[in-house]
Amino acid sequence: MSTMLLTNARAGSADRQRVELAVRLLEAGGPVEVAVLDSATELDQVLDERGDRLLVIAGGDGTLHRVVAALYRRGELDDAKVGLIPLGTGNDFARGAGVPLDLEEAAKVVLAGRVQSVDLVVDDLGNIAVNNVHLGVGAEASRRGAIWKHRLGRLGYGLGMLQASFAHSFRLDVDIDGERVAGRDRPVLEVSVGNGATVGGGLPLNPRADPTDGKLDAIVSFAAGPLRRISYGIDLLRAQQLARPDVMRRSCDAVTVTGEPFFVSADGEIYGPVPRRAWQLERGALRLLLAK
Repeated sequence: MSTMLLTNARAGSADRQRVELAVRLLEAGGPVEVAVLDSATELDQVLDERGDRLLVIAGGDGTLHRVVAALYRRGELDDAKVGLIPLGTGNDFARGAGVPLDLEEAAKVVLAGRVQSVDLVVDDLGNIAVNNVHLGVGAEASRRGAIWKHRLGRLGYGLGMLQASFAHSFRLDVDIDGERVAGRDRPVLEVSVGNGATVGGGLPLNPRADPTDGKLDAIVSFAAGPLRRISYGIDLLRAQQLARPDVMRRSCDAVTVTGEPFFVSADGEIYGPVPRRAWQLERGALRLLLAK
């Protein structure tokens, strides 16, 4: 088996040393070529040279998102077999999909695992998310918690959530599978569309989401009052938000949000503000190597 390993680890970094170890482990299955996806790298050119080689992504959620999004845009997901070696600070998708966070164990899965179909989230502009999309206080938490994430991991996201809890709530129409579940007459604090269960390095924002179950996990929080915003953030840290009476969860295929302009976090990438966005499930779009 010939492998192309894609990474954004720079030479001399601790992650680069781990990539070198991963290469040595993967070479037990055949030759390995490494492509470093720095700011000067044209990803399309790298993928043009892939041929029929196995793609292994050594990195975090951001690197995984970048590569899978490119494959989706190029119409190449159907014939691309992908392996993942988690090297990021969060590795939320790996947690949800059952990819080992230990480097040697992850390499064993690449060498001896089986291909499984994994779902993706696709918006109405054709952009994909591998792990999670959220808006409202969640997107604000990602924006504010980014500076803390590298130091505190999942607690950094929680700190960002507590800071964001002082931001205003949103007047939004939220439709889930065509049913209006929230209107602009009732303020919304957060909407999250989960393919994976966690964000921010292990915080269970959509704790029942499973990227292999053929469903999205949608959560709408109505905890819009000042004190309820703070308690909601605390409950997130304690993984008890689903027990709240002001939180609604649905297993679904599609979510549409319309209203005052909002920011969106898609796999940690922030964009917006936008007045409308819709997401739907694309079942089994990614062929990922997972443990047997």
